[in-house]
Amino acid sequence: MMHKTLFYFIDKINIQEIFKLKLNINIILRNYNKNFNIAEILKLKKICKQQRRKLFISNDNRIANQLRLDGIYIPSFNNKIFVDRTKNLTILGSAHNLKEINIKKFQNVEYLFLSSLYKNTKSKKFLGPIKFNLLSKNFNGKIIALGGINSKNINMINKINCVGFAGIRYFKK
Repeated sequence: MMHKTLFYFIDKINIQEIFKLKLNINIILRNYNKNFNIAEILKLKKICKQQRRKLFISNDNRIANQLRLDGIYIPSFNNKIFVDRTKNLTILGSAHNLKEINIKKFQNVEYLFLSSLYKNTKSKKFLGPIKFNLLSKNFNGKIIALGGINSKNINMINKINCVGFAGIRYFKK
């Protein structure tokens, strides 16, 4: 497989789990259900820096700026947050349809996580490679494939319009 940009979503900080990952995988810390301890995030940031990983946090540009993280991830359901582009944060965002893609454009997203590429346990709705490629043409930035990627379909990643992919289960194996 040619070089792709990879992202791994985590909901809790588990340092041992981070050490087990291949070094080319970036981390997105999702803080949907709890507020993280700043000291924990700083410890994770230090480890990511040592391993040359980028660290992003969901929905909190204040913490991303304050702790000088690499950027922020804006989920598809968040259409209210706007990030100051002068702060040198990389802005990631996800979308499932054309309406959400347009919102992410307005939010100045640089990497668009388009999902769900394949059927998965979270949702029975999925785009498939053809609809994925058609939707991706509506975004001028970098496209990241998300959803249902596994060892059986990973080779299709090279055949769709994306610079990388993201996941959880795929990287845990």
